[in-house]
Formats: sequence, C-alpha cells, structure tokens
Amino acid sequence: MSEILSPLEAPYPASISETLKKYPDIDGYILALFRVFANSERFLSYSGPKNLLDKNSPLSLREREIIILRCCAQLDCEYEWGVHVVGFAAKAELNEDQINSLYLGSGLDDCWPDKEAELINLVDQLIHKARINYDESPSFSKYWNKDEQMEIFALVANYHLVAFVSNSSKLELEPFATRFPKP
Repeated sequence: MSEILSPLEAPYPASISETLKKYPDIDGYILALFRVFANSERFLSYSGPKNLLDKNSPLSLREREIIILRCCAQLDCEYEWGVHVVGFAAKAELNEDQINSLYLGSGLDDCWPDKEAELINLVDQLIHKARINYDESPSFSKYWNKDEQMEIFALVANYHLVAFVSNSSKLELEPFATRFPKP
C-alpha cells in the first residue's frame, strides 16, 4: 500500500477539525501545509511544528523572518517562502534587496547590517553543519543572549520540519504566495 502525503479536504473528522481551529487561517482558509499535518492527528496535536511566531518570542519579528526565509531558501522550500514573504516581509521591514539576498545571496551582501549578516551566517552554519562554529561566529553570544540563542536553534529546527513536510508532499504554492526570486 502506497500513500503519499497530501492536504486533507473538508469535511474533517471532528477531532481534526477542533485541532485545526488552533492553527492560523486566512478568512477561514486553512493553509495546505496545515492540512498535510492533519494526516496524523498525533503530529497535528502534539508533534508538529511549534508556533514560534508569537509575541512572547525573545527575537524581533525581523530577526525571526530573516531566519525563516533563509531556512526556506537554503532548504529549497518555496511553499513556505512564498507564504512568509507575503505574510510577514513587509511587517518585518525587509526590503526587496534583502528578500532577494536571503534567497540568492549571503550575509556578505551590502544590504545587511553586521548583526543581521551574522544571523544569516548562523542559519547557514546550522543548516549545513548542524552547529555553530564559535571561531567563525564569536559574536553569537555577543549579539544574542542564551534565551535568544535557543530561539534561533528552535526556529531553524522548526523550519527544517516544515520544509521536510512541504517539500515531500510536493505542495503547490498557495494562490497568494510569491515565488523564489530569479537569479
């Protein structure tokens, strides 16, 4: 028996429907990604990605979006990239050069102040080496306290999970989402 992950369609079982009410929606529309999570009630309820976009985060919205967009770029997750660029880039005050740089460039691009350039470097290290090299990034503990450092780790881990599910289920972009920038 071969089953490929795909978004569930309404009507949902009552328990799934109740849990999906806890997820963000757009005028009642539940993102395809969240409906893929619903293939497993356990995953949807307990094991799925944690909502780290709340107001209690020790990181700024801008820092969180830099992390998320860089993760999506590095993990080739256009689905989540497109949702976040449309939903959060303007609120995070990311300009077009910075958005393009997160996909096509690096922290060395002129559009980044030192702290944000370092954040991009940290995300790249975590994705490609699964650790922070303190010799390459001595400012990690200078710029971010321990609570913020843990949040950076959690966001990178969280968006790995999102990319695994999104990319493996071959989700089509949401109709409102933006595409990756062209080189």
